[in-house]
Amino acid sequence: MSTLGRSGVEVSALAFGAAAIGNLFTEVGEEQAHEAVTAAWQRGVRYFDTAPHYGLGLSERRLGAALRAYPRARYTVSTKVGRRLEPSSAPGDDLANGFAVPATHRRVWDFTADGVRRTLEASLERLGLDRVDLVYLHDPDDHAEQAFREGYPALEKLRSDGVVGAIGVGMNQAGMLTRFVRDTDVDVVLCAGRYTLLDQHALAELLPAAVARGTSVVIGGAFNSGLLAGPRPGATYNYAQAPAEVLDRALRLKSVADRHGTTLRAAALAFCAAPEAVASVLVGVRSAAEVHDCADQFAAQVPTAFWQELRDTGLLPADAPVPAGEPS
Repeated sequence: MSTLGRSGVEVSALAFGAAAIGNLFTEVGEEQAHEAVTAAWQRGVRYFDTAPHYGLGLSERRLGAALRAYPRARYTVSTKVGRRLEPSSAPGDDLANGFAVPATHRRVWDFTADGVRRTLEASLERLGLDRVDLVYLHDPDDHAEQAFREGYPALEKLRSDGVVGAIGVGMNQAGMLTRFVRDTDVDVVLCAGRYTLLDQHALAELLPAAVARGTSVVIGGAFNSGLLAGPRPGATYNYAQAPAEVLDRALRLKSVADRHGTTLRAAALAFCAAPEAVASVLVGVRSAAEVHDCADQFAAQVPTAFWQELRDTGLLPADAPVPAGEPS
C-alpha cells in the first residue's frame, strides 16, 4: 500500500478501474460485474475507482453494491466530479458517449463549487456509502478556468472539512495535470494513457514535478485502451482504431517481449509502475478472468534484458525509468 501525497489515504499498487462494469462499449451483466469486484478483492486489490460518467451512474451503483460485503475501513474508493447527471427523457442509448446503457440522464459539465457538492452527494447515494476517500476533478480540459477558480477550491474545502481524505485531478493529458501539481495542493493526479510503452508524454514534466512537490501519480490506461493488451489489426488505441504506425510499434514491442519469455501485458504494467511518483496502476476490467490475468501479469517479473533491448532499439527513451526486473 502507498500513501497519496501527504493525505494519509492509502492505495494498493494495483487498482480496479470500474468504467468497464458501467457497460463501457458493451453490456456487462450484474453477476459478471459483481464477480469482477470479488475477484479483485481476492487478489489483494484495495483501491477502486469510479465516476458518474461511467454508464450514467451504473458503475457507481454496481461498485457500491459489491463492496458492501467488505469492511469499509479496508478499502479506498475514489469517484469524480465535473460531469453532473440530470434526468433525461431522450430515447435511445448512451453509446455515443461510449456506454451501452439507456439514455436516462444527460451529462452537464459543472465545475462550480455547488456543482462539485451536488455531484458528490449524488455519487454517495448511488454508491450507498457515507463517504469516499478521494475525489478527482474529471477531464477539465475545456473548463480550465472554472476548474482552477471554483472546482479546485471546492475540493480543498471538502478535504479541510474532513468530508474526503484526498483530492486530485484525472485527465487524458499531461500538460494541465502538471499545472495542477505545480499550482495547487492536490494530493494525487490520475494520468490516463499518457505514460505507457507507447506514449511517454508524462515523462518530461509531470513525473518530475510530482516528485518535486510530493504529489502522487496514479497511472491509468496502461494498455492504451486495448492495443498493448493484444496488438492486432483493428485493435483499439486511445478509444479509436490504432493507426498503422502505432500498431507496428506495438507489434515490435510484443516481438521483443516474446523473445525474452515475458508478455507485453506484464511489461506494460511494470513500466507504468516503475516511476518514483507512481502510487498505483489503474486497470479497467470487466470480468473475474480479466482481473486474475491482470493480477498475474502485474506480479510477473520482466527480464532486465527486455528493457535493455527496448532502449537499444529506440523503442523506449533512455531516460524512462524501468523496474529492476530479473536477470535473463
